[in-house]
Amino acid sequence: MNRLFDIALSLFGLIITSPILLVLMFIGFLDTRSPIFRQERVGKNKKAFTLIKFRTMRKDTASVASHLASADSITPFGHFLRRTKLDELPQLWNVLKGEMSLVGPRPCLFNQQELIDERELRGVLSARPGITGLAQVNDIDMSTPRLLAETDQKMLENLTIGAYFRYIFMTVAGKGSGDRVPGRD
Repeated sequence: MNRLFDIALSLFGLIITSPILLVLMFIGFLDTRSPIFRQERVGKNKKAFTLIKFRTMRKDTASVASHLASADSITPFGHFLRRTKLDELPQLWNVLKGEMSLVGPRPCLFNQQELIDERELRGVLSARPGITGLAQVNDIDMSTPRLLAETDQKMLENLTIGAYFRYIFMTVAGKGSGDRVPGRD
């Protein structure tokens, strides 16, 4: 059932936000000359997929988890995108393609082995990764791998249609801060 909601809501979201996406892409081009950020992430059953977002950091920034990145690498426009969560909008395409869900555990990098191990132990990797979820609305990020994996497991075990929509609403309403960069977000 969640997949049907994912398809309908991501398609609707992409259509409705398309003017915003175009404006953000134009401003992002002026900011970094490369407005779209692509990165290989761990997907369902540890299958790799390419996550797409608006670029918030300089193009030469090392490919590490946000909590390990330098605050100086975030551009002023990138800070705005991260604060408003608009950098996440292109992930609606990942949802439409079936690589992600609107609600699920945030996809990590393949070099975040401790988090992968904790999620594997708890069966979290059998679910599609998501744009938001219980951890995100409670400000739990990838800097605490065990707590994150435990929270992801709890969310997946108790994920109802009501909870699915509650996490989406809470995220749109501004609850949670996502993955933070120390000293900046």
